[in-house]
Parts: sequence; C-alpha cells; structure tokens
Amino acid sequence: MEAISVFDIFKIGVGPSSSHTMGPWRAAQQFLRLCRDLDLFNDTVQVTVDLFGSLAKTGKGHGTDIAVILGLSGQDPVTCDTAKINEKVDWIETVGTLLLDGENPIRFDRQRDIVFHFDKSLPFHPNGIQFTAVCVGGSFTETYYSVGGGFVVQEHQDSDRPEVTKLPFPIEHGWQLRSYCVDQGETIPRIVWKNETTWRPLPEIKNKLNDLWEAFVDCVYRGCHTEGILPGGLGVVRRAAKIHNALIGDATYRTKEEWLDQIRSQKPTFQEVSRWVSCFALAVNEENASFGRVVTAPTNGAAGVIPAVLLYYWCFCDNEPRGIQDFLLTAGEIGSLFKKGATISAAMGGCQAEIGVSSAMAAAGLTQCLGGSVDQVLMAAEIAMEHHLGLTCDPIGGLVQIPCIERNTMGAIKAITAANIAMDSNPEDAKVSLDKVIESMWATALDMNAKYKETAEGGLAFAIPVNVSEC
Repeated sequence: MEAISVFDIFKIGVGPSSSHTMGPWRAAQQFLRLCRDLDLFNDTVQVTVDLFGSLAKTGKGHGTDIAVILGLSGQDPVTCDTAKINEKVDWIETVGTLLLDGENPIRFDRQRDIVFHFDKSLPFHPNGIQFTAVCVGGSFTETYYSVGGGFVVQEHQDSDRPEVTKLPFPIEHGWQLRSYCVDQGETIPRIVWKNETTWRPLPEIKNKLNDLWEAFVDCVYRGCHTEGILPGGLGVVRRAAKIHNALIGDATYRTKEEWLDQIRSQKPTFQEVSRWVSCFALAVNEENASFGRVVTAPTNGAAGVIPAVLLYYWCFCDNEPRGIQDFLLTAGEIGSLFKKGATISAAMGGCQAEIGVSSAMAAAGLTQCLGGSVDQVLMAAEIAMEHHLGLTCDPIGGLVQIPCIERNTMGAIKAITAANIAMDSNPEDAKVSLDKVIESMWATALDMNAKYKETAEGGLAFAIPVNVSEC
C-alpha cells in the first residue's frame, strides 16, 4: 500500500506546471545524483535531454526546457531566486556553457541539447524525459516520467516513492479513512497527524504546515499587488491586482498580516466575498504563469483553488488558528486518495485530475473547518469532483493561462458550494461515495481522447490555435 505524506501533495516550488516544470526540474536533479552515484559526474562533458509526448507538445509553453536547464545547473525550485530565472538561462545560452550542478562546466546549446519529440511518446506515461550523459569513455542514458503534482518515477521503478513506509493507519480508500475515524473516535486531521509522525516529529510537522500557510499567503499577496502582461506571447493581462484594489479600497497596511486583518475587518456582501475568492485564485495562478513561487495543490495548474478557499475560511468564516492545520491535513489526505485511486496528472486524466481534485481537496478541508462530520467531509469532496468529471485539459498555446487561470476561480467557488451542501445534508442519503467518484474519474480518464490531455491539440487549444514565444 503506497504511503503518501501531506507534504508530498503540497510542495513549494516554481510555476507554471508541476508536471511540465517541477517534474522535469526534479528529474534533472535525480539524474545528477545518479551520475554521482555511478561515478560519472566528473567525466561528463555534455548532457542531452529528450522530451516525449505531452512534455514535448506543451513543453515550450510550460517552460520545460527552462526547468531542465535550471535543474542541471544545480538550482532548486524551493530556494532559487525566481526573479533571476530568465537571467540565468540567458547567460548559459550566451556563453554556451552550463555549470553542471554548479560545479562541472560542460558545453551546452539549448537548441541542440534539448530535443522535443512531438510525435513520439514513451509507453509508461505521456510525460517522458530522457537524460544522456556524454562522458569521456562513452555515454549513459536514464529515463524518467513526470506523473503529476511534481512526482517523478524513474524507468523500471514501480512507484515514485519506492521506499516501504509502514503507517499506523494505512489508507488506500475513503472507506478505510472513515473506518479509522469511527474506530478511533478521531477526526480526519487527527488520523493524518498520526500518520505524518511516521516521517517527522510533531514540531516539524507544525513548522512545515506553517511554511505552507506562509507560502500560500505570500503568493496571493504578490499576485494581488502585481500588474502587467503574462509572459508567453498570448498577451494575457493580469487581473487580480485590479480586482484587489477595487475591493480593498482605501485601506492602509504595511505587512501581509495587516493586509489580512484589513480584509477580515470588512463586512462584505455576498458578491464581494465571491469576488475576493476569485481574486485570491487569480492572484496565485497569475504568479504561477509568471514562473513565480507557488505550492502544488496538488498541481501548479490548480495551485489557486486551495489558497483561495483557505483564505475564504480565514477571512470570512468563524475561524481558529488550528483550522489552518486541520484544513491542510484533511485536504492533503483527500489529494492522496485521488493520486492512489486515479491520477493528479492532466496528461493522464485531463483537467478533472487537476482542478477537479483540487476542488475536492478544498471542499473537504473547508467542511472539516466548518465543523462537518467525517461523512460530511467525504461527501463534500465527492460533490466537488462529481461536477468536474470529464473536464478536459486544453491550454491555448500550451501555456498555463487560458483557460487554466480562470478555472481555478471556478474550482474554488465549486468547493465552497460543495462544502455548504454537505454541511446541510445527511450523508446517509448520498447515492455516490467518494470512492465511487474516484473510480468514475479514473474510468473517464481512460476513456478520454488523448488530444484533451494536455497536448494543446483539442478543445480551446484547437479552436484558437496560436504561435507562442518562448517563456
């Protein structure tokens, strides 16, 4: 039984895509570690990269080549200076040299050494990437797959988490999670807490949850205070700042904390609350589209739903500090159920695997914080996903902009609605369980035409073909 931590589902990184940016970035880092383990690192004089399937078809728009270059250069998505990404890549292109893992200078030509195989896919997953280290005495090649949410699987590896971890409460299905809660007399977040202590001590769990909260708020704050045009060639105008300025009015603040206090002190109408939620979601995904720092939740393309609903809870509901932790623990566990039972990769399941899953996660987290029962929490997740089934991934120009950014606002609003419905319902009357909707989602993904799975060949991407510039 696969063991997935909440901190595997929620990962701090760089936009615009967890599968097409974060995954290849991490794969490059893994390849460098493998070269060191095989004692090939110092003998490497060139590295070539081959991108297949969806990674090739929408790689330019997602900045896959940029991510690979940064990963090979020794940059880390959690700590790198996002404001200098283009500067670093431009310098490497100009001098024709890449400092491998920050140490070994090798010759590098972006056009020659990164090849996009638009008409070829590898068998295991649509997001395939091969690295070849050209050494003094020969060459070595390894294949990786970016399976969604920043998770990476090496060729012939059964799982992206190969180590065997024994949890006190192993969970593969929603019914198991419910059974543990009933048997132990605990809430969902309490069960998840106990599992998390398998990986790290309690103080570290609390610190990491707080780090996630801070990263969410930082991202929303930046997005609400940044204007301009998104990169990539579509000419998409950032809207979050304009909406934010209209909503915040003449309020003054010096810090993010004061900013949140100003929002919480308002007495907004229903329409204003709805606009705030949309503003939060837009802010995150505009940051994501600009190679900003975001949190996979469970992916980058769906990164705005969780923070938008979490800030809705914090700003407009009766809340308590513990609620943030409970929200994230609950949402993270729901995300892991979808990863185990279906997919969180749009290249495998369409946008239902990203916005749909994030909406289900957010609905569950919010319901938990509003005082819902275990059954109501699971019901909220089911309701949210039920109304995303079949949602295709059709990014115009392969960019995580249209319709991706607005879809995060829709996912957030649906999550809040699902939570409200669940809170007013008797779960015993429900006809569809969370496990059944996960099963249905996976069946839908398998039946979905490949052109609707993050290829930019169907849907809006087909209806509005464009030529985009490099990010």
